[in-house]
Amino acid sequence: MAAATSVQAGPGRFMEMNAVVKAPIGHKQFCRDNGWACPDERYEPVVVRLDEARWNELIAINAEVNRRIRPMTDEDLFGKVEYWTYPVDGYGDCEEYVLEKQRVLIEAGWPKSALLITVAKDTQNAGHAVLTVRTDHGDMILDNQIEAVLPWYSTPYRYIKRQSARSPLAWTGISDTRVTTVSSVSK
Repeated sequence: MAAATSVQAGPGRFMEMNAVVKAPIGHKQFCRDNGWACPDERYEPVVVRLDEARWNELIAINAEVNRRIRPMTDEDLFGKVEYWTYPVDGYGDCEEYVLEKQRVLIEAGWPKSALLITVAKDTQNAGHAVLTVRTDHGDMILDNQIEAVLPWYSTPYRYIKRQSARSPLAWTGISDTRVTTVSSVSK
């Protein structure tokens, strides 16, 4: 079982959450299809004490799931633009990676309230899903596009919303006010 704590990390280590927002349509469909994975329950949010063993476990699970699943769009797999499910025959898009990582970590004893599906805009301004893991070192991101497990603020994404740490059915908006710039100098 993951050691859980209510210790708060320093400012900026956790995403700033604002208003309640609607769940992504794909998550609603996933919960209808997999009610057991989306129980209507509430819990106290916790952060996991990230010792060396837990850190190594996060890295290993992220890498193992990334290796095990091959990328394929929902359109190619299901004939739909958006469809959330667990990986099918070893294939999936970002949501399948996230759902599988969340499932594997829960099976390893990590608390549900620390494993939050998160929606962002990637570097191409396309929708992207990652798994946020709440730790005493801050919010860590498990991703299929970046192999390293990184603090949320070190990723190139603009975060939009994520599951609430209090309920798997509720979602909250993210106030991502980081300034990111790319510049070039003409010759």
